[in-house]
Amino acid sequence: MKKFTQKATLLSLILTSGISYAQDAKADSAYVREHYEKTEQLIPMRDGTKLFTAIYTPKDQTKKYPVLLNRTPYTVAPYGADEYKKSLGNFPAEMREGFIFVYQDVRGKWMSEGEFEDVRPVNKTKNKKAIDESTDTYDTLEWLAKNMKNYNQKAGIYGISYPGFYSTMSLVNSHPTLKAVSPQAPVTNWFLGDDFHHNGVLFLNDSFKFMSSFGVKRPQPITPDKGPKSLEYPIKDNYRFYLEGGSVKELKDKYFQDNIKFYNDLFAHPDYDQFWQDRNPLPHLTNVKPAVMTVGGFFDAEDVYGAFETYKAIEKQNPNATNILVAGPWFHGGWVRSKADTFGDMQFGTPTGEYYQQQIELPFFNYYLKDKGNFKPTEAQIFITGSNEWKQFDTWPPKNVTTQKMYLQANGKISFQQTNNTSFDEYVADPNNPVPYQGGVLESRPREYMVDDQRFASTRPDVMVYQTDILTEDMTITGPIINHLFVSSTGTDADYVVKLIDVFPEDTPKYNGKLMAGYQNLIRAEIMRGKYRNSFEKPEAMVPNLKTNVTYSMPDVGHTFKKGHRIMIQVQNTWFPLADRNPQQFMNVYEATAKDFLKQTQRIYHDSYIEIPVLK
Repeated sequence: MKKFTQKATLLSLILTSGISYAQDAKADSAYVREHYEKTEQLIPMRDGTKLFTAIYTPKDQTKKYPVLLNRTPYTVAPYGADEYKKSLGNFPAEMREGFIFVYQDVRGKWMSEGEFEDVRPVNKTKNKKAIDESTDTYDTLEWLAKNMKNYNQKAGIYGISYPGFYSTMSLVNSHPTLKAVSPQAPVTNWFLGDDFHHNGVLFLNDSFKFMSSFGVKRPQPITPDKGPKSLEYPIKDNYRFYLEGGSVKELKDKYFQDNIKFYNDLFAHPDYDQFWQDRNPLPHLTNVKPAVMTVGGFFDAEDVYGAFETYKAIEKQNPNATNILVAGPWFHGGWVRSKADTFGDMQFGTPTGEYYQQQIELPFFNYYLKDKGNFKPTEAQIFITGSNEWKQFDTWPPKNVTTQKMYLQANGKISFQQTNNTSFDEYVADPNNPVPYQGGVLESRPREYMVDDQRFASTRPDVMVYQTDILTEDMTITGPIINHLFVSSTGTDADYVVKLIDVFPEDTPKYNGKLMAGYQNLIRAEIMRGKYRNSFEKPEAMVPNLKTNVTYSMPDVGHTFKKGHRIMIQVQNTWFPLADRNPQQFMNVYEATAKDFLKQTQRIYHDSYIEIPVLK
């Protein structure tokens, strides 16, 4: 990695933020029409399939402009030569900077031809007509290079979430005009960590709702007004709907039948087999030539995994590439969809989204596409919550850390010293009375669950709670967390949820009228299916009542536990309906019916520990 030094300051943000943030939506919309000319094209791919592409070109033709390409399955609407987007790019300042903005419906979606395939695998054949998302990107850039006027022959690609996946795929055998790529919250691995599975556990709520419309096969190119509508829940209480709906099989049979291809694939591939492995783009991120800036939010409910793993894969496989990581206190896309000075009940003391837009993304594309400015960031630009400060690191995770172990002890204690205690906590886990992922009655999954108060769970008898003494000094954690659980169950399978929590002091003042004294602020949580403890490809039954090691990692954290706070760990076996329920017996969960969900007695042994990277 090429090393740089960071010179931007928060003061510079204040001085240079300009007028763009004073513009309202009406002014942005007027700006698009006044300054850009829209055209629509069906761009041919190497196999003859044509992809619908909307191109917004600056009317000022006295100079040449780079391309900013966004490939999406979510529609390039509005359609029609005289129908314009309300804004262009990721944020208004980007629009006002001046680029050729190109939006494309990916193959098989909306007004593009062809067949859509979720997270389409990289093509491994030598057939010159064979396609994947990287070839579609290449062919699009080739067409633009040959047909666009006032184009400086430098292209950038960006995208959030699924468009982040298409950004990642552009790096595979990239087009020579492609100079800068920014995968943002990129979909990366739908079995191990993004969106629809975490460590093999189906994220039920998100996958079911999303695929009820997104997964419907399209008979021909259509506009969104003619597209499928999302599921209307007959029971508005989300928890009750999924619990009363029964197993995933019963829900699928009732609402989807065999009409949703993605759900059919789930059922056909319950383990991490070749189907899922082929849909992991990370091994293919070799020989990366464009500058890459991967962006992620620590509190991204959809794709926190993807951002960190994409950056790490590029870094490992391309040590000399220009590879930058930016991570902040953001929900899904929060870096460009909000000021990001707060999230839920968390306060950051500064508009982190505005800082990112003005000091990071815009300078990144200007530098690599326009040769403008002096963009010299460090390898990783990270906003640390708790202390609420931007930090710059030469590597991520940082090298200047010490690994500490937090041992889960008797009487709800956490010790930083190992003991010879062989005792355990014992409780009953009932999948028919699962622990909710958030308190209260919810109609849909809120993004704030990633940081919300966990006191609703800590009083349940099936949630084990451990905490440190009051901290006598600040402790900053930077990097992945590794859970080393020693457990047993009377059943042959179980899920394990570990939550890392910041407990506020009793003298913390109220925030927006909410009691913050003793607040249990969720920092990170992750689930693991016991049968995958040794292999995601080959699940193994747990032996009833046999002490078993279940070790797994949680996505990276950047957080300071302040002096006067406590660190809490909660351990539970259900996280519903965010995650599907485990029947607590070894079986294919996708074949389970309501009768298969059994109570089991669980033990958490006191030699279990959580491994944390503490910044020196």
